[in-house]
Amino acid sequence: MASIFQRLTRPFTSSTMQFAPGQSAAAAMNVPEGAQKCTIAAGCFWGVEHMYRKDFGKKGLLDARVGYIGGDSKNPSYRAVCSGTSGHAEALQVVFDPQQVSYRTLIEYFYRMHDPTTANRQGPDTGSQYRSGIFYHSDEQKSIAEEVTKQANEKWYKGKIVTEVLPAGEWWDAEKYHQLYLDHNPGGYECPSHFLRTFPPLS
Repeated sequence: MASIFQRLTRPFTSSTMQFAPGQSAAAAMNVPEGAQKCTIAAGCFWGVEHMYRKDFGKKGLLDARVGYIGGDSKNPSYRAVCSGTSGHAEALQVVFDPQQVSYRTLIEYFYRMHDPTTANRQGPDTGSQYRSGIFYHSDEQKSIAEEVTKQANEKWYKGKIVTEVLPAGEWWDAEKYHQLYLDHNPGGYECPSHFLRTFPPLS
């Protein structure tokens, strides 16, 4: 059982963490015909991936990958992203079956599982890499993301949401050791802002 200190202090080194290049996950995610991508940033990507896989793994989530988006540099490393100099956000990209789970449901969940009111911060994690963002892949996703953001801002967060809603630019897979991190490291760091809030339905 991890101590409170261990659970609240995100490690930068461990026996499982190697910072050598070439550690990215090897294969791109498979996107079957009819499936869609959903890309969001909500702070430390370990917990974001863990929660989405846990709650949607048997409800339409086909695959998930943590990585980096929204920056300027090519093939950013974890160290570069953590330094805040690359401009990237830690993010989660999921492939989902819209016949089993809707994009709207995934975005509503996004607003329930993290704090979208803190600029460049989630819990004790500070820096632009921990910003809140939705990166849409189509005009339809943009419309849904903006609608859900407006409703969540009015009904749940009293006008305090600072989440970015932007087109999905170039995506970079995070290093292999970040994928399924909390599955491989039970009791590892989890951002304390990652939990499901109890809110009334938006619609």
